[in-house]
Amino acid sequence: MFGTQVIHASDGSEAATVPGCGDFQMAIDALVLPLLNVPLFQGLKPLQLTEIARRADRIVYKPGDVIVTAHGEVDAAVLVVSGEAVRTEGPGLATGANEAIPTGALISEMTMLIETECTSTVVARTPVRALRITRSEMHAHMAEDPSIADHFIAKISGRLSSCVEGMREIDRTLAEIDEPGAVEASALPAHRAAQDAPASAAATVH
Repeated sequence: MFGTQVIHASDGSEAATVPGCGDFQMAIDALVLPLLNVPLFQGLKPLQLTEIARRADRIVYKPGDVIVTAHGEVDAAVLVVSGEAVRTEGPGLATGANEAIPTGALISEMTMLIETECTSTVVARTPVRALRITRSEMHAHMAEDPSIADHFIAKISGRLSSCVEGMREIDRTLAEIDEPGAVEASALPAHRAAQDAPASAAATVH
């Protein structure tokens, strides 16, 4: 069923399924707006975004519910529509630390396209309304509209190209540092400071 809505119990089990009606009804138009702000979806046509929202499961997580688990088998991406969630485990996160997940964030986005391991654990802090975009529905959608697959390929290829160029820039910088006299002594402390900067200062890796 397209657009089903699931209310989760505190233990993560499904407490109820609401077929798109009642107090938890989310209008399709309202659900498309968060999709517009997701980089991976930017550039898709309005009708394509509407269909993604229509096919997604509408879920309400209760405080304390685990939205995704690190190293777990995940078959869907989760778009946070409203509410507060925190990342409690994952790359760059110190033990015992939490990182707020902003409204509009797409959690574990690649799992809606391919089989891959989720790297973070995300927990609802308040009631969280979300769209769960499953891999099976996304694959069915791409089979019906191959231009969506082409769009994702272009977006992901662009990310990889940016990553490769970034690595090349690092190589060039290190090569200049290794050349005698290429870098003034006054510049070396700044370089070392950059190396010692905390991970939080680094660019976000998608």
